[in-house]
Amino acid sequence: MTDTLHQPDSEAPEAAAPQSDDPFTFDAEPEPGAADPGRTATTREWMNQLQSMIDNVATHAAPAMRDVAAKAAELAALAGEKAGPIARRAADATAEAGTKLAERGRVVAADLRREAAAAREATNGASDAADASDAASATEDEREPAGTGA
Repeated sequence: MTDTLHQPDSEAPEAAAPQSDDPFTFDAEPEPGAADPGRTATTREWMNQLQSMIDNVATHAAPAMRDVAAKAAELAALAGEKAGPIARRAADATAEAGTKLAERGRVVAADLRREAAAAREATNGASDAADASDAASATEDEREPAGTGA
């Protein structure tokens, strides 16, 4: 049995895999200072091609996007026109409901004030009657001669 931990790196299974010239395969990170000039030029070429594709799509898409924006504006205008009468009816209904609610609120407030005034009068009348009976009994006590003890 051989010890695989002490084998040189060139014999290790990971190092034995052949390196591909395929630009889409990514090996381990390149060592600093060991940049491949061919790969860098290829990358720049691809980036330039990608940028030209993006510019081309943007150039061709601009008229289509203008058409889409114009259609969206037309739809928004149509929705505004259709919503106007509905909004007016809703505003009228809201104003009418608000007027009815205010009227009902005034009636309820007047009823509550009337009930409160009646309760105050009843309380004042009861306390006046109690005060009158207290005054009457005090007057009777003053009339009896002392020591008669009726």
